Amino acid sequence: MERVSNISRNTSETEINIKMNLDGSGKYSISTGVNFFNHMLESFSKHSFIDLDIDAKGDIEIDDHHTIEDVGIVLGEAFSEAIGDKKGIKRMAHAIIPMDESVATVAIDISGRSYCNMDLEFKNDKIGDMTSDIVIHFFESFASSAKINIYGTVEGFNDHHKAEALFKAFAKALKEACKIEHNQIPSTKGVL
Repeated sequence: MERVSNISRNTSETEINIKMNLDGSGKYSISTGVNFFNHMLESFSKHSFIDLDIDAKGDIEIDDHHTIEDVGIVLGEAFSEAIGDKKGIKRMAHAIIPMDESVATVAIDISGRSYCNMDLEFKNDKIGDMTSDIVIHFFESFASSAKINIYGTVEGFNDHHKAEALFKAFAKALKEACKIEHNQIPSTKGVL
């Protein structure tokens, strides 16, 4: 079974096209118009071994909100389509990732229900060219459209390191939760 997807979303604010292969090798081609966000998504792809092609055009002349929010929505939709019926997946996983003085923890449940709880604080309004408060909203958007639970925390001093550790922890936890381990739906309800 191939776990791949190809999703597009066009609004008056953004035009997003995403191709995803959950069982890839971490190859990526990412263009969002927000350089630091590109870096975070590239890190996510590399450390999750999920192949990603992301082409996003948005109204970044206003700010980065719509573009990052819509990439989160479409990325979640792509994940939901690629994961399919979830038969055999591990379902739940977590990762703790250090990066220099920072450390991030992310726990994931591919539950069929969306919830996001992120305990993050950044010192600066911007990380590179990305607004720092949009990080939480990206994960909320992903969790909502992917129908998964995400819990994340990060500690540290350097905002760049904190954000990067968070995206790497997200990558590792999601990849682990997607692993095929058996031939059942891991739920007492019989569906996810």
